[in-house]
Amino acid sequence: MLLIKNGKVLTMGPQGVLEQADVLIGDDGKIVKVAAAIEAEAAQVIDASGRIVMPGIVDAHSHIGGFDTDTGAQDLNELTKPQTPEIQAYDGINPLDRSFMESAKAGITTSAITPGSGNVICGLACAVKSAGTSLASRTLRNPIALKAAMGVNPKGVYGPRTAMPMSRLGVADLFRDYFLKVKDYQAKKAQGQTDPEKMPKFDQGLENGLLVLEKKIPLKVHCYQHDMMSLLQLAEEFDFDVTLDHALGSSDFYDELASSKHVRGVIYGPLGAPLFGGEGCKVDINCLAELDRRGVCCAIMTDGPCFVPYMIITQAGEAVRTGLDEIRALHMITINAAKIIGCDDRIGSLEAGKDGDVLIFDGMPAVDTEARNLCTIIDGKIVYQA
Repeated sequence: MLLIKNGKVLTMGPQGVLEQADVLIGDDGKIVKVAAAIEAEAAQVIDASGRIVMPGIVDAHSHIGGFDTDTGAQDLNELTKPQTPEIQAYDGINPLDRSFMESAKAGITTSAITPGSGNVICGLACAVKSAGTSLASRTLRNPIALKAAMGVNPKGVYGPRTAMPMSRLGVADLFRDYFLKVKDYQAKKAQGQTDPEKMPKFDQGLENGLLVLEKKIPLKVHCYQHDMMSLLQLAEEFDFDVTLDHALGSSDFYDELASSKHVRGVIYGPLGAPLFGGEGCKVDINCLAELDRRGVCCAIMTDGPCFVPYMIITQAGEAVRTGLDEIRALHMITINAAKIIGCDDRIGSLEAGKDGDVLIFDGMPAVDTEARNLCTIIDGKIVYQA
């Protein structure tokens, strides 16, 4: 057992902020109790007096383990055709990639690892812990979403080949083409239940699309500015849930984002990316305060390894600087992110029964610019100490 004593505990759950409390983690790696003055004779004790204790950070959009930061090699973009729904990020992840330990040091304990955005339909995403004995044991959930992309990325891959899509028209058409095929497959499977001769041949790519149409997972879409409105139109047309990833330019569409029944969440960022023509020319992290006020579940991403892990806290700090409450900002890198990726039953807050993923800071993250992560605990095990 592990007992963290006397910290200021930001539970990110129903208990809120506890000015002085303890966190007890059992031998099974699960949180047993969060309360004041916990006694556990057999437990290893960490004195967190004067420290901030909070849940492990959840990065809701990442590519770590699939883009080698040493060689530049990549295994998360299958750029041979614009629709690759049959593939999954899990198969391209190197669990020994140093990006995982760098993430753990920065306080990121779980990453939503997704295929890259080179294709219109990209493949399945999964949620993976930053440390553990094997990729299988570290995988929290697979799949968590079907990744897709709009705008400049697929256009930039296929346009130079004079292949579809080289325009937004082509991107939208490929979205519709895919989901029309999924709907047809769905209808034939239903017919096959009563007439086996009508049962279609198994198709993994279409099966993955069924998960979206049946709302078992959302469509996780790389999109900016007006592309977000095209996405909401498609979501309405086919009645599926979406997450809007990157989402720069959201401040132009508050009403639409807040009123849509199809938006599971907005995953904003990363800041520090170069601006580019078209959709990538507006940085408006101030939108998070207003979206949060309107009830939209928002998270903040690293897009790792494109940007270093500690940038997730820097971005939360920028959201605070531009008007967001500091605890609400930390929600966006903990419980909100966990909800958006469908893993809040396990991670994102310090509550009894959840995974023992805990951080200890020497100052308030996103507020104190000198705050350092002193300790990262994943599944009840200390994986990093400053």
